[in-house]
Amino acid sequence: MKLTGKTVLITGGTGSLGKILTRRILTNEIGKPKKVIIFSRDEAKQNDMRLSYKNKRVATDEVIYNNFKELVEFRIGDVRDFHSVASALISVDIVFNAAALKQVPSCEYFPYEAVLTNITGPENIVRAIRENKLDVETVVGISTDKACKPVNVMGMTKALQERVFITANLTCPNARFICVRYGNVLASRGSVIPLFLSQIKAGGPVTLTTPEMTRFLLSLDDAVDVVFAAVRGANRGETYIPRVPSALMRDLASVMIGDLKLPVKITGIRPGEKVHEILISDEESQRTVERGKYFAIKPMLPEIVVNPKEKAVLMAEFGSADNLMNPDELKALLKRKDLMTPMDEGAMAELLR
Repeated sequence: MKLTGKTVLITGGTGSLGKILTRRILTNEIGKPKKVIIFSRDEAKQNDMRLSYKNKRVATDEVIYNNFKELVEFRIGDVRDFHSVASALISVDIVFNAAALKQVPSCEYFPYEAVLTNITGPENIVRAIRENKLDVETVVGISTDKACKPVNVMGMTKALQERVFITANLTCPNARFICVRYGNVLASRGSVIPLFLSQIKAGGPVTLTTPEMTRFLLSLDDAVDVVFAAVRGANRGETYIPRVPSALMRDLASVMIGDLKLPVKITGIRPGEKVHEILISDEESQRTVERGKYFAIKPMLPEIVVNPKEKAVLMAEFGSADNLMNPDELKALLKRKDLMTPMDEGAMAELLR
């Protein structure tokens, strides 16, 4: 089992993915870890997460006592700061880099902030491992479909994160650097389902950026499944891709609105948005292979490639405009409880009756 007896560090561990990743790791489904370190700069979110693991609703300051002796350890720090990263990595075996600036418009207005978190942060992890000769076994970079042929700052910085980690296999030969790339996570903060639910509850209008927009759809647990599959099976330098469904956003809105007579408002593309997303580009398809239920993009650098004769399985890009779900398939997807927060689950069940 990959995590048995290991010390795991999750950067950005208080985020939507970080919390679900922590919960899943603690089920021991890929091994029983020695320790899980939640590394983030938000002390309020760390406190809330700590209370949830201690089954407390409120607590005074002593809740932090003995933090470093707990199975789930909370560490204040910022991936932008080399010294806090280097300190957090001491005695760590497995790293999941979930720290990111990921809101597309925010990154457009503050591009250098995205550079610091999404590029300098990963480079700090690589540098700390290399310069301090740390015995880190595996680093997993969490990426996004927006990194594929990027047109926005968020995607550009995430694309460079992928390259920083993949190239690190050359300079840190004792560690395995791998990536995962996936699409829209529907239960994460800022996702479209809670927005549509809120707009429907308010009586509309339901807002669409453009009628043609398509997106890949998956849950937080689907995202963690990709991460775990990569930990189990990825060779050094590979990027794992889930085979996930996609849909027209107007069909998603229509299914959720159902028989209600609500107006739909077209607002226009936001700064940096694409109409369609891509998980694997035409160029990457030539070095994409099968790994069970997943695709794996082999690294561009020939020195890192394992089994170069492995046959590519795609002849074209894997984009969100292909193989769209029909309304019945969308309705079935929306009945999945893991696509929503508990608060949204009841509202969705009411809509889909």
